[in-house]
Parts: sequence; structure tokens; C-alpha cells
Amino acid sequence: MIEKLKQHQDDFDALISKVPSLKELKQLRSDFLGKKGCVSLMLNEMRSLPNDQKPLAGKHINAFKQNVTTLIQEKTLLLEKKSDLTSSSSEDFDTTLPGRGSPSGSIHPITQVMDEIITIFFSLGFKVEEGPEIESDYYNFEALNIPKDHPARDMQDTFYIGEDVLRTHTSPVQIHVMENHPPPLRIIAPGKVFRCDSDVSHTPMFHQIEGLMVDKTLSFGDLKGVMNIFLHEIFGQQTKTRFRPSFFPFTCPSAEVDIECVMCSGQGCRVCSKTGWLEILGCGMVDPAVFKFVDYDPEEWSGFAFGLGIERVAMLKYAINDIRLFFENDIRFLKQF
Repeated sequence: MIEKLKQHQDDFDALISKVPSLKELKQLRSDFLGKKGCVSLMLNEMRSLPNDQKPLAGKHINAFKQNVTTLIQEKTLLLEKKSDLTSSSSEDFDTTLPGRGSPSGSIHPITQVMDEIITIFFSLGFKVEEGPEIESDYYNFEALNIPKDHPARDMQDTFYIGEDVLRTHTSPVQIHVMENHPPPLRIIAPGKVFRCDSDVSHTPMFHQIEGLMVDKTLSFGDLKGVMNIFLHEIFGQQTKTRFRPSFFPFTCPSAEVDIECVMCSGQGCRVCSKTGWLEILGCGMVDPAVFKFVDYDPEEWSGFAFGLGIERVAMLKYAINDIRLFFENDIRFLKQF
């Protein structure tokens, strides 16, 4: 059997030195290492040997198998390298040219604007807080001074989930925070909100940032100061602002804040309905009734709150005329940012 193994080794060495391609090498491997190959036949023959000869025969067969395996691996690498060089030389293009690369992504414009707004308020000492997107009726409405029969509920087209709701604003976060933290407070609450509305300027899901500041002796002047700082930072120091009386159930007095139209610089255009002004956010002094829900003493503490839509700010900042562009994932639109 040992003589037979030596003959097989000589035959293999002669064959592998002449193998011209990977296909023939695969066949050679099958002839020697396959299920019906030379090594398998030798192992079958070994079973008929006397027991005292089997260990030595097995040792030689394993050594032969290992040698064949090693030589085939070396030949495979050699033929693959040769094949790559042949393929490269036959190509119709210059393989030494640099690759085209993959286009890199960018931060979504909504996220960019939200991060910028957060940074501005963070520099003013506000802390970011978050809350659940599915809220109870109590946190979304009642604790914000909007009882069940209040007409202000008609201002918000609400998605109901059983007895709960998809939050229509991030103001409920303010209630959660005030329930768990004593004043003074200075927080903003960014996040997704949901309303049954969809057109060129509204979507069923959009983003808001609500803000709250509670301290002693805060006044409407403090609110105006913070709002003006924010609007000048986000739209530029030249931005003109105005405050108009308005109504929100959870603030009193309340105001809508307008900025000079960024499209026509106050001259009047289609975007601002020829008024020269654009509504940008709502704000007001926290109604004492809200403080009573969270056990804050309205005789000792005062506060102001504000809220704005991220999409609206982004549309004005980047002159975008259709809110749906933010959510259609059109690469031609997104790559501009």
C-alpha cells in the first residue's frame, strides 16, 4: 500500500504541474479527494489490512491527503491571480483609474432645522425633555385647561386610539415635567405630533417644539425677549417681528408672533397674502389654572410657554412651497441639503 501511495503522489505531482485552469484543477481535486477519489479508495483498502498494519497505513494516507490538499490550495491561488491579470488586460477601460465612489447622504432638512433650534434654546439655558407620542386625554387636553366640552378641542383634529390619543402637540411633556420637578424650570420639548390634516401646508404627522419657562416674577416682556432672540438667530438679525393678541386655553394673555415675510421682505406677495407678515409661532403666559393641575402656586410662580412647527420654519428658511416634499424621499430634493 505504501508503494501504491508513492505512485499516486508521483501521478498527482505530474498532473498538477500541467493543470491549465481552475476548471481542470477542480476536476483533479475530485479525482483525488472526492467521495470516489483516490484517497477514499485507499481508505477502503486499508480496512482489509491486518490490524497491526492499519496504523502505519493510515498515517501515510493522511500525510498523502494533506499534501494533496496543500498543493491544490497553492495552485488555486496561482491560477486565480493569473485569471485576474488576464481579465484586467482584456478590459475595454483603464483599471488604474480611481473609482467613482458612492454618493454620501446628508442630514434631513427637518432634522437640521430642529437641531439648530435646539442649539439656540440650549444656549439660553433650556433643557431638552421628551414624552410619549400616545397620550391620555387628561395630559393632551384636560391638564392644559381644555376640558371635554371646551370649543378649543375643535381646533385640533385628533387621532383617537380607544380612550387615548396621538398627541396633537408636545405641550403634554410640560405637564409631565412639572408633575415631577419643582420650579424653577426652563425646558423645550421637541418631537412628532399628529393631526387629521393633509394638504400642501399640512401633514398628518409633523414636528413641533414647545417651550416652557417657570420662575418668580417672569413677565410678558421676558417672553418677548426670548422670542425675539430666537427669531433673530434662526432668520437673521435683520428680521422684524410683531406680537398679535390671540387665544390659547393654556396661556393668558396669549399672542401670535409674526415675522416680516422672508419672500418679499415685507413688500407683500402671494406667500404672505399681500400683508408683508408671516405667522411663525404661538406663545403666552401660562394660565394659573394649568399650574393648579401640577400643584404649583400661581401666587408664587409665573411662567410663559411657546410652540412652533419645525416644518413651517424649514419651509420659510429654505423657501420650500410644499410640505409634502419633506416626506417623499426624492433624492433630487434631499441632496440640496
